[in-house]
Amino acid sequence: MDADIIVVGAGPTGLMLAAWLAELNIDAVIVDGKHEPTRESRALTLQARSLEIYEQLGLAKRVMGEVRVAEGARPGYERQTFNAVEFGAIGAGQTAYPRLYILEQSRNESILSDALRDHGHDVEWGTTFAGAETIDGGVAVRLVDDAGTERTITARYLVGADGASSAVREARGIAFEGTTSAQSFCVIDAIGVTGLDPDLVNIRASESDLLLTFPMEGERHARVLTLVTEDSDDPDAATDAVRDRIGTVFGVTWQSLSWFATYRVHHRVAERFRDGAVFLAGDAAHLHSPVGAQGMNTGLQDAHNLAFAFADVLKNGADDSILDRYEIERMPVAHHLIETTDRAFSFVTSRDIVPRTLRRIGPRLLGPIITRVVPRTWVGNRGFGYLGQLRVRYRMPGSVHAGGRRDDIVGRRLPWTGGNFETLRSLKWQVHEYGSVNPGVVSALERELGCEVHVFAAAPKTPLVAGEFYLVRPDGYVAARARASEAAGSFAAALPGRRTLEG
Repeated sequence: MDADIIVVGAGPTGLMLAAWLAELNIDAVIVDGKHEPTRESRALTLQARSLEIYEQLGLAKRVMGEVRVAEGARPGYERQTFNAVEFGAIGAGQTAYPRLYILEQSRNESILSDALRDHGHDVEWGTTFAGAETIDGGVAVRLVDDAGTERTITARYLVGADGASSAVREARGIAFEGTTSAQSFCVIDAIGVTGLDPDLVNIRASESDLLLTFPMEGERHARVLTLVTEDSDDPDAATDAVRDRIGTVFGVTWQSLSWFATYRVHHRVAERFRDGAVFLAGDAAHLHSPVGAQGMNTGLQDAHNLAFAFADVLKNGADDSILDRYEIERMPVAHHLIETTDRAFSFVTSRDIVPRTLRRIGPRLLGPIITRVVPRTWVGNRGFGYLGQLRVRYRMPGSVHAGGRRDDIVGRRLPWTGGNFETLRSLKWQVHEYGSVNPGVVSALERELGCEVHVFAAAPKTPLVAGEFYLVRPDGYVAARARASEAAGSFAAALPGRRTLEG
């Protein structure tokens, strides 16, 4: 084979995957039909879980040096605004990154491209995917350069991270099922904005309209998302009409703009994420509304999950079938995201009498109360967990008990306790214990399993129980739990390839 993996698409998902493969010392080629990285801001927000992934990759310091931190959100109705909901207050204790972070897609791509080059790799720009055939042991991929010259390279696996119109998905005949909203949205990068809280996410509704804004770098610079109700073929007339409407309804206006684009909202999931040696990730696998700012983050986490699945097969000796877990784990995340964002989008855009009445009355009656009460309750805490994608749950062996009861930690991201994520930089399978334990038990477990056992202080405010051991995957998800007497046998069955994991 010419490479272990070929990645088609050098957007955030493809670059995150390529950067992780390089970090894991897996031979990969990444190509893109464009001639350079994205210049437009496009996707804008990073959630807490994505920052944790950047930290594990060793890039958090640079990312945090470039982000703009959104300290909270200020909801409202038309021109009326309510109490701000501070992300730090509801996210504290769950993660080292308890806020919302503004870093446009182009800058995410730049950071990941630099990380790739640091490993001696780069994107093959101006290289278009032309087709793929399954061969013994892998896949043969046809690529065409700008001069029309075609070449074929072979690899164990192919990943389509080439966006909503994925050529890889189309070539494999994988259906992209779902719906497209009849309502159009527009996205505006506005300069000289007035009528907003400039440092917070602003969320406002009216009986028939919606305004969502994010702070961007620069004074009074904001990303504005709103519905398109105007019908005009003239772009200048359309932008002026949107500004006039937003000014009238919400009291928000701007002096100029650097980007204006309209689009229909899609809610789609590919019928499968794996097709033999071919995988789909990011927008090639799922599309949803911008409600909740989840899109780019979900793609980054697809890449993170898939990279470590590849490592288990290519580096740790696991059977190829272990790669089935990517679809098993990530497809339900995509479907759940579609369902939740679709419901939210449908509610804020519906013209039916009941939603319109609720949008008119509900915020003004309940808004001031909810914004004061909810952040101080477990509802706000859990809400941040879902928003930050910290509560993503995978179905794993042992994650569901007899009778259908879910385990409170197996299949979940390892709870953050303040310092326990530092060990994940080893990029290895490992065992954790929280509380006092006999050193002899730790040594014996390390010998039997061939991986490190880390002992931390007790964590009483988490599901981590003193006296129990937890098998933690390199991607930070808990794969199994057991008492000391059962840990060796239980964990051995879950380890990939049942071999010593030394890189």
